[in-house]
This record gives sequence, structure tokens and C-alpha cells, in this order.
Amino acid sequence: MPHRNKASTKSEKQLKLILCWHMHQPDYRDYLTGEFVLPWTYLHAMKDYTDMAYHLELHPQAKAVVNFVPILVEQLQDYEQQFKSGQIRDALLKMLCREQLDALNDDERLHILDSCFKSNHTKMLQPYRAYQHLFDLQKMMEGRGRETVTYLSGQYFADLLVWYHLVWMGESVRRSSEVIARLMTKGSQFSYAERMELFTLIGELIADIIPRYRRLSERDQVEISTTPYNHPILPLLLDFNSARESEPDAPLPQAGYYPGGLRRAQAHLVKAIESHQRNFGKKPRGMWPSEGSVSRPTLKLLGEHGCKWTATGQAVLSHSLQRETNGRGLPEKSAYLYKPYLLEGVSKPVYCFFRDDHLSDRIGFEYAKWKGDDAAADFVHQIEEIYRNSNGEHDPVVSVILDGENAWEYYPYNGHYFLSELYARLEKHPFIRTTTFDECVREIEKHTAHFSVGKLKQVVSGSWVYGTFSTWIGSPDKNRGWDLLCEAKRSYDIVTNSGRLSEEEMRLATE
Repeated sequence: MPHRNKASTKSEKQLKLILCWHMHQPDYRDYLTGEFVLPWTYLHAMKDYTDMAYHLELHPQAKAVVNFVPILVEQLQDYEQQFKSGQIRDALLKMLCREQLDALNDDERLHILDSCFKSNHTKMLQPYRAYQHLFDLQKMMEGRGRETVTYLSGQYFADLLVWYHLVWMGESVRRSSEVIARLMTKGSQFSYAERMELFTLIGELIADIIPRYRRLSERDQVEISTTPYNHPILPLLLDFNSARESEPDAPLPQAGYYPGGLRRAQAHLVKAIESHQRNFGKKPRGMWPSEGSVSRPTLKLLGEHGCKWTATGQAVLSHSLQRETNGRGLPEKSAYLYKPYLLEGVSKPVYCFFRDDHLSDRIGFEYAKWKGDDAAADFVHQIEEIYRNSNGEHDPVVSVILDGENAWEYYPYNGHYFLSELYARLEKHPFIRTTTFDECVREIEKHTAHFSVGKLKQVVSGSWVYGTFSTWIGSPDKNRGWDLLCEAKRSYDIVTNSGRLSEEEMRLATE
């Protein structure tokens, strides 16, 4: 469906707002057994990926970018196949659909107790009396020794497994599913048949996630972007010294460099593009680099692999501009932040967008404490202030980029009222137009853009976390991790170059 709102029919200045939701879960599979060691992929699938699609479906005039890391998509497909085959390789799901829970052994009982209270208790446990009662029973027995778990009945564990999955269910599903409404009303004494109803619903939700986002993409409401395949920090694979561009005194690993880093980085990009085309029907036009990590060699590599745009944090832009001015300081961010940039001297240009850290962090960390409609009103007000403070006739381009799954468990009702009100306000706003990175790039390419494009002589390597790589390198423990990884990579190179491995052994070694 083509995007229309009041502003799109007018010639006066608009503000282009890009909301980019980054969907990522690391690979939780044990590659030797195929078992999922943690449940976060499927829990976020049924809670957050469902809700985020629902809000966009409910507001067809609102646009957004949704970034799917390929290794997350692969795990979702893995779960889909598990449900189809009945061969479940996730401990909690396996026990949810087990008929006789009285036969659980002590390790299985302890695993359920350890797992099924992991949530935000204020928003996801305390509002539900029956779930709170299960928690109180567990606390009462805590500290009395391992053997006490044998006194808890199979029914207790059945009820606990059901409630854990009920509170991790998306708000949109709760409001539409007869099964969820019935189970939450019943509250306890769940039967095997009821557990299987819940189990079946979870499988259906997971199987429909990628098709839902693909439909949103096909009607041009959502741009789906990707990330290097296994979520590597590309600048560090390419050159450890990139860490010193933002932190000149940072200690580096003894190894000096990651062996074969360029080949590995290229492989991550190629595999990501192939995965995206297979799952979403077309190649990605842009890429959110893992943790927003960029450097000049990284941008060059992205351009060589067909990326038209990338994005990162505001601090990377600040560091880069300060380097150009020899540290003389920067003007107000309205003078430099709200536009895409091109890095000079790169043969295949990649437009780089920089997020507004303040606005992004308000959604990620602050608005969970507010009433939903007040938070949405405040966000729109801040966007309006950016518009009013913008100079000249150029349209400001505001990028708001954050995780699309982790914030919502801290919001009442999984952010339902905030997101509903936010999209509703943006749909009908007179001069704020939601758009995508790709739409902005296409406007530039067609020479129809009403916004300016900045030029960067250089980019200071960094990430969206402080504009540095300090989260991943530069301390003794992190550097030791890199040294071990480099040692493993050299061993891998020796063995795989020997020609003695079968195709399957090569695949396993690479994973």
C-alpha cells in the first residue's frame, strides 16, 4: 500500500522520520547436539516479533525499517521445523508438551524452576495472582535442599510451564486468541490437552513471523534490512587497530590481527545477502552493521557487496566531525545530525545514517516508566521541536534506531499502548512523514530529495555503544578472548587447508 499522509501532498518542508527496529538473538544452539541451550529466540518470537508486526499491520500508513539478523531468521526456521516434525530440541518446549510431568527427574524439575521465573516480575509476574502463587511456593521451598523439588507435583510444573509461556505471549495474541483468554481465566490445574493447545499456538505464531514481515515488505510499508550473517564486529575482524581511532591508548590483543579477517568478513556479507534473498524475496538494499560498528574499510566492503546505505550511532558522527575540525567542538546537533552522509574517496558510495541517541534511548529505557499516551505525545513533541529548530528549507531526516525486542517487557502490556498511540499520531501528523532508509536513498538517486546530504572526509571507527569498541576489545579479558579466537582460527586454517576433511566435517568446523 503506498504511503500517504497529510504532509505527503504538500510542498512545504517536512520532517522525515525513520524508525528502525533491530531484531537480533545470538545463536543459542549447541552445534554438537542441535539442542537450544536458552529459549530466548522463541520467547521473543511469540511476544515481540508478533506484536511489532501487529502494530504495523494495524497502522498501514506508518512506515518503518525492520532489521533481521540472518542467524535469528535461521533459528526461527529451525523452531518451525521442530514443530512440524515433532522433534523438539528445546528443553522447556519439550517439557511443555510432555504428557506425564510427574515423571520429571530432579534435573528437569530444577531446570523448570530456574527458567520459568526469569522475566520482569513487576510487569510479567505480579499482575497474575495464580503465577505469583507458584512463585511464592517456590520461594517457600528455596534453601531447603535439592531433594525438596521431589515434593512438588507434576501439576505444579504443568501450571508453571503454562504460566511462563502465557506471560511471554504477545499482547496482540492475548487480545485475539480464545485459547490464551481461556487459559488465563482458568488460572491453574491445566490439563495435558490444554498444554498442547498452547504448544500448538506457539508453533503457529513462529511459523507466521517471517511471512507477516514479508507481506509488510511487499506492500512497501516496511523495509527489511539485514546484518552480517553471524553478527560479527566487522571493523575488528578487518583490523584491531581500528579500536584506537576512537580510543588511541586502548591496549590491543597480543595476536596483532585476526587471521583471514577480510575473507571471513566477506563470507559474513555474502551469506547474509543470500539468506535475505531466500527469505524475503529480494536482496537487501542496506545493512545495519553488527552493533552499528563501522570503519572506512567496513564501509568500502559494504559498498562492494551492493549495500546502498548503512547506519550507526550519533557518537561515531560526532567523533568524525571533531576529527575534521581538530577538536574545535561541534554546533548544535540540529546543524549536523539530521541528514545522511557520504564518505569521500569510496568508489561505491554508501549513504550513512546516524541515529539520534537521545530519542532512541528514550524509547529503549525511559518511556517504559510513562503512561503510553503520554510517552507517545512526548516523543512526537520532541520530533516537532527538531523540525522547528531545523535551519533552511531542507527536510530534516531523523533516524531512531534501537532493539525491537528487548525494551517491551519493561513496558506495561508489552508496550501496547505506547506503540499504538505512537503509530496513530505519526500516521495523521501534518508534517512528520515516516519513511525508510531505502526511500531516502532512492530520492537522492532520482534527484527528488528535499533534504541535504553531508560529506565526510573521514570516519572515526566506532559503534553505537559510546562510539567506541570498548565493549568488545581493549581490556585484559576481552583481549585474551581475541587471542584465543585467533589461535583457534589459525588451527582451523591449518586443518581445513590440509585437504583431509570431508564436506560435512568442513561445515562443522566452520560453524
